[in-house]
Amino acid sequence: MQHLATLTTVALKALVDAPEPLVALVPVGSVEPHGPHLPLGTDTTISLGAIVRSEDRLRAAGVMPLLAPAVPYGVTDYADGFAGAVSIPAATLTAFLVAVRDGLLGEGFDHVCFVNNHLEPEHDAAVRAAVEDAPQGKASVACPLTRRWGRTLSDEYKRGNCHAGRYETSLVLAEDPDTVDRERARALPALEISLASGIKQGQTTFAAMGIEQAYTGAPAEATAEEGEDMYERLATMVATEVLEALGLTA
Repeated sequence: MQHLATLTTVALKALVDAPEPLVALVPVGSVEPHGPHLPLGTDTTISLGAIVRSEDRLRAAGVMPLLAPAVPYGVTDYADGFAGAVSIPAATLTAFLVAVRDGLLGEGFDHVCFVNNHLEPEHDAAVRAAVEDAPQGKASVACPLTRRWGRTLSDEYKRGNCHAGRYETSLVLAEDPDTVDRERARALPALEISLASGIKQGQTTFAAMGIEQAYTGAPAEATAEEGEDMYERLATMVATEVLEALGLTA
């Protein structure tokens, strides 16, 4: 997939002038602790991986996708107390994403999709708020924090005990394996603590949920093969959200 940041102004102008719809895919993530074995940028890495794997689906539908520079900061309050939890206010994130959206549309892009894999509820709401007042068909959000897409993912994901567990560790192993501390991952015991349940009960931090090392789930069971399988599902999510917004067949 072509990267917007590496194009010249002449190359971008040619794509804007081409007849195919031009779509900017913006990875959204966070700087957030993901256990003792995964990097702080895990969520952004997952968004990038899903975007790259959506290219063939979008091109097959007659759409030209470009990977836009990532937005790697988000609302990260649940990880408060762990080193590396860099949180920004929800209103700030929304305002920034609106400005990015309008800037890209102003340059001639036909559509902007924010691909988000940081699943903190307030963060997700802030990202979705950034497309609410967009013109019809001009902006969308692709994020598995909906029933439609969440039910297509792994059992661990559906249980909610998936922060830096088997689900996310598998995805990072598939996309950027050198950033995974595999020895530590293999040594971590499985934890059956559901973030979804904790959030429903009103708990607002990992610590309050009993998550002592910033992970839950089973990172020792992760494989790159499972990660690739999950990416195929996330890529379908990205392509479908974009094509439906554009009024095209997914």
